[in-house]
Formats: sequence, C-alpha cells, structure tokens
Amino acid sequence: MSGSTPPRKRRFPLRKADKADQGPIDGPHGARDDERGSPGAGASLGPAPEPGGLPAPARQPAPVARRRATAMREKARELTREGARRGGSRARAGLAYLTDRIIELAPRIPVRDLATLRRQFPGLGPEELADKLVAGAAAGTSTVGAGIGAAAMLPVPPAMPTELAAEITGVAAIELKLIAELHEVYGVRPPGGLRTRTAAYLSSWSEERGIDVTKPSTYDTALGGRMKRQLRQQIMKRMVRNLPNLMPFMVGAAVGAVMNRRDTRSLAARVRADLRRIQVPWDALPELPPLEKPADPVELRKLPGEL
Repeated sequence: MSGSTPPRKRRFPLRKADKADQGPIDGPHGARDDERGSPGAGASLGPAPEPGGLPAPARQPAPVARRRATAMREKARELTREGARRGGSRARAGLAYLTDRIIELAPRIPVRDLATLRRQFPGLGPEELADKLVAGAAAGTSTVGAGIGAAAMLPVPPAMPTELAAEITGVAAIELKLIAELHEVYGVRPPGGLRTRTAAYLSSWSEERGIDVTKPSTYDTALGGRMKRQLRQQIMKRMVRNLPNLMPFMVGAAVGAVMNRRDTRSLAARVRADLRRIQVPWDALPELPPLEKPADPVELRKLPGEL
C-alpha cells in the first residue's frame, strides 16, 4: 500500500496496565523516576552507620579543634610566664633577705687590730702574717663548705636553699673578718667608727678589692641602694658557684671544701695586691687606738649551725 507506514516502523500503542506500571516519564530522554531516583529523597551526607547498627560517632570540625588547641597553648604560655614571675619574685626576696642578714652580721664580727695580731704571731712580718691569716680563713671556709655538702646527703630537698644560704652567710662572715684584718696588717685601716669601717669592708668584699683609705670616694661608707645592689650581685655569684656543693653521696662535701678554699684564696690575693700599693710600713704608722669590740659578737665557728 502506497503512502502507508511499513509494519516494521509502526508504533504499537501501550496497554493501560503498562501505562500504569510505567509511572511518570520525566527528563529530556524520557528516563523513569525509579531509574534515576526520587527527586524528594536525596542521599544522606551524615556518617555511615556502624556494621553493628549503631551510629558512627560524630566528628568535631577541624576549625573547632584548632581553636581549642590554640587556647590551650595560650593558657600554657600564660601559666609559664606567671610561674617565672613568681619564681623571680621569690629569688629576689631571698637575695634581699641574705643581703640584710649579712649587713646585720657584719658589725658583730670580731676583728683583731694590728697590736693584737703581732702579739699572737710574734716575729712575723706583714707578708708572713698575712699568709697566716689567709691560711686560717681558707681553712674556715673549707670547713663550712664541707659541712654544708655533707648536710646535702639528707633526703630533705626543701632544706637545700636554707643550707646554701647558711653557707653563703658563714663564708661571707669569715671573709669579711679576713679583709678587715688584712687592712690592719698593711696599715690602711679605714677611718671612722665601727659602722663606717663595716660599710667599707662590705664594699671591699662585694667588689673583691682593697680599700684605698686615701680616696674615700672610691668606696661606699653608707649602706645605701648601690651597696645593697653590689652585695646582691656578689651573693648571686657565690650561690651559682656553690650549687655543686649540694651534690649527694659526699661529693658535695669535697667539692664545697675545695671551691670555698680556692675562692677565699683568690679573694685574698686580689685584696692584698691592692693593699700592697698603698701599704704603710709598721714603723711609720701613727699610734692607732684599739678597735672597739662589738656589743654582741658572733661566733664564727657556730654561725652556719645557728642560721
């Protein structure tokens, strides 16, 4: 039949049951909804459930974790700075206490004048007498260092700062006595009364040099801020050097004895070198009055134990 559609190209109409089963047709190519999914039911973006049926634990977003870590770091830095400030304030308070303690003890240290020394060591010249004084002072500071080092064996760590402070104070008292008597031996006693001479000896100890009595402007005779600052620096230097004395098993005792003896001899050598330049011979010395005795003299042998 001319003009009619061939049977192979003829479209057969669908039955009503097939149309009902087919569902709506959408899309440019007529794709079925059940093939491409329902438009109202999207895929879930949450965590997949556990194999046992329990939901997976929720994960914190990365920015929240970073903020929390940053806050913890800042808190740690703040605590560290606060601890450093408190430790620094305690250290300054300890140094101030030691400085005041040494200033308080210095006028109570008994000092022998030249006449007394010459009676106790007859037949010795200035250098031989000075050697005797240095040897005695070195033995004294060595004993103090050995005693504090032996006490460090006890299992009482909180007492170690006290032991160190006692050692510094005992060594300072012995060396102040040595400096005062060396000035007597070399004929250069500082002018003034007990407190004025004590301030001069403290200045000599803190600066580790002899006092030039012909130039009063070169040393402090007043216990002011400058003097206390120099004393604190000297005490800090001694404390750092004396830290090995706290080593256990009697090692600290041996180290403390050796180091204190060496430091005392080194201090005496510097002071004697300065005093030799301004030394006054004994036969040229005017008649000096005897040194006044302190009202409450301190016993150097018992000093570390009393502290």
